[in-house]
Amino acid sequence: MIFVKARLGYVSLPKTLSITSSKTITYTHYQAMDSKLQKAHLTSLVEQNLEALFEILKYNVKNQIHFYRLTSNLIPLATLETVPFDYITPFRKQYQAIGNYILENHLRVDMHPDQYCVLNSSQPKVVKGAFTILDYHARILDAMNLPDAKLILHVGSSQGGKKRSISRFIHNFQKLPSSIQKRIILENDDKVYTVTDVLALCKALNVPMVLDYHHFLCHNNKELISDFYPAIFATWEKEKLPPKVHFSSPKNRTKKDFRSHHDYIQVDDFICFLEEVKSYTSTLDVMIEAKQKDVALFQLIRELKYKTDYRFIDETTFIVP
Repeated sequence: MIFVKARLGYVSLPKTLSITSSKTITYTHYQAMDSKLQKAHLTSLVEQNLEALFEILKYNVKNQIHFYRLTSNLIPLATLETVPFDYITPFRKQYQAIGNYILENHLRVDMHPDQYCVLNSSQPKVVKGAFTILDYHARILDAMNLPDAKLILHVGSSQGGKKRSISRFIHNFQKLPSSIQKRIILENDDKVYTVTDVLALCKALNVPMVLDYHHFLCHNNKELISDFYPAIFATWEKEKLPPKVHFSSPKNRTKKDFRSHHDYIQVDDFICFLEEVKSYTSTLDVMIEAKQKDVALFQLIRELKYKTDYRFIDETTFIVP
């Protein structure tokens, strides 16, 4: 019998809770402060962000959300060389408590460095910055003792053409510490690097591929996505965790707004995706990338319960027969 067990997750900051794990300070404001106040203020912000993250994780557990993306903005100004601040050692107990909670509750978490992390840039300064950004994310996950947590990257720049850009990515990837290499998974984007491009790169580097379904719709060579499912999911065969995909709906069907994310998920499109993908994998984690975050996730679930006969195991996990 063909079926898939699917779990849904969401990104960073739940709309339901009036807290944030991304409190920050501008560099200009930081510079204007007395040196003693600088450290005290950063320490306070980090403590507040870690406390908020713990509350968000508790919210996820109580609502049976097993899949979650941590914010990249957990530590203010952490990647700036001009801000000498140890964001690990003084907070180690908090990191460990968060990591233990994640492991005890069998949560899957990952992180997605922002658009400034361009590993294949033609500019050495930008590449150096990408190394710093990746080290920052990896140090947080290491402090939480989460060896299976991943870092999602886009391929990045296309300066000089795709062939040279991909070669730069491979070259710079191989210069990363193996501990960071093991965390990286690659995602197709909506403008430059197609599923074909990213899948070939993942095979060359022996890293898993994250299919972004919406990005595929935005940028493809008129292929059928179903032709790629076997190869995409095969990149996850050596991983402990199931394959993951990103799913979002376009803000509008017009060309101008098609790439932008909608507040919610179009349920009929999501059902069509699940019915197609179930023939190619028996387990799947789907990151819902909607602007309404957890609210969109639970609205989608209510619509799935109304429109399908899927068997729900818990609030966010279900079987597609």
